[in-house]
Amino acid sequence: MPQASRTPAFKEWAVIVDALLEGEQIVDIRKGGIREEGRHFALQATRCWLYPTVEHQKPELLKAAYRHRVDGTSDPRDGQVRIDGWADIVGIAKITEPEHLEALDSKLIWSGDYASTRLRWKRRDPLWVLVMRAHRLLEPLRTPFRDEYAGCSSWVDLTGVPEDAASLASEPALSDTAFEARLQGVVAALPNGLTAPVGEAGPVSLEDPPTQ
Repeated sequence: MPQASRTPAFKEWAVIVDALLEGEQIVDIRKGGIREEGRHFALQATRCWLYPTVEHQKPELLKAAYRHRVDGTSDPRDGQVRIDGWADIVGIAKITEPEHLEALDSKLIWSGDYASTRLRWKRRDPLWVLVMRAHRLLEPLRTPFRDEYAGCSSWVDLTGVPEDAASLASEPALSDTAFEARLQGVVAALPNGLTAPVGEAGPVSLEDPPTQ
């Protein structure tokens, strides 16, 4: 195994992480957690582990077809954090209007009402839209839970995991063709399309989306 070090992990509800790894969702939306500087979201990395959390996860905040999945998720605070995959953040956008969020509704498993609460919170701040290409590890990682992993934040620094997630055997949640089709749908739904994440030049292209 590659040398272990602290590496960025993106925190999201366990049911959403599962949806990303199953290829059911390629979009995440963010405003920032109360433990983040200024309570603003910031993109700390374009490749990240997917850290499943159950904090604030409730069945009624999901669309009806996905509510039963909450019962199958485990709380990492019980001792071990199981990491099933990682993602590349390949495109970003910022939206401010309800109609722009409504255009993404079919691409999210959150309920429309809950997604709207994320948009309305801190109304002066835009809602970040992140397009994520998820990869499932062939063998899940387990690392001890640490107190600093708890709380409302978008990112945690994991210990005891490889520096580069792509160094481990994994499979993309979606084929290149399927991901391209989903990416095109997201671009078409957004008023100004997508741009490349910080640190990468140029816009995300419809014709040639990022792939692994």
